[in-house]
Amino acid sequence: MAHPREIYDLLLDYSITNIQVREILIGLTWTFCQAEGVGLCMSAGKATRTLPWSGTLVNKTIAQLAPWLRSWDSHQATVGMAAVNSVVNSRSPLPAKATPIPPSETANLAVFEYFLPQIRNKKVCVIGRYPGLSRYSQKMHMNVIEIQPSPEDFPAPASEYLLPEAEWVFLTATSIVNKTFPRLVELAKDSKLVLMGPTVPWLPDLAQLGIDFLAGVTVTNLRALKQTIAEGGGVRIFETGIQYHVLEF
Repeated sequence: MAHPREIYDLLLDYSITNIQVREILIGLTWTFCQAEGVGLCMSAGKATRTLPWSGTLVNKTIAQLAPWLRSWDSHQATVGMAAVNSVVNSRSPLPAKATPIPPSETANLAVFEYFLPQIRNKKVCVIGRYPGLSRYSQKMHMNVIEIQPSPEDFPAPASEYLLPEAEWVFLTATSIVNKTFPRLVELAKDSKLVLMGPTVPWLPDLAQLGIDFLAGVTVTNLRALKQTIAEGGGVRIFETGIQYHVLEF
């Protein structure tokens, strides 16, 4: 099995292309890149009043922006991931093979609804506090790990102790961007591991890195998606412009 750290080399290998960026939106919650296709990434969690490269990204090539994924600047890494996804996800055969999850009143939690029959009463770790997630707290032995934990959550260092004991782990794909992905995948090697969220790259090679399921998205309404992101939308993009799909490797 390949080392999880190799994901960065793999993603950049898939992004060696001179296709130009047509549009980038950096919303409060989501960052959007349109080139050959559409790529999404959760926006950087820290606020800033200005970005030094604003107004210069359109017409750059994916090959120029993709290496930003390696950056320790969270804003650069976010743009890099969105750019990578705009190519990877438009060329990947995986979304067509994945099972679409019908929208529900809690569309952002559709992945947990889908897996509920398998994870009920199991030891489950979730990386990232998803809005509304507490509704499942009585249906499984759930621990939520957050970089900025609420009183209900565990802090990031708890991963070292909780993930090796978990039967299922739901890992946000934002972990690729913030560089925690390699260690978290290593810690979860004995669990069923689901990589999830709009940031997911539909990359076949993830199966060799220890991922058992991909729970990514496809775009259902491009215009509505862009408008929702531009207007500061968070979970609302699941109601207006994207749909979850699940694939088991």
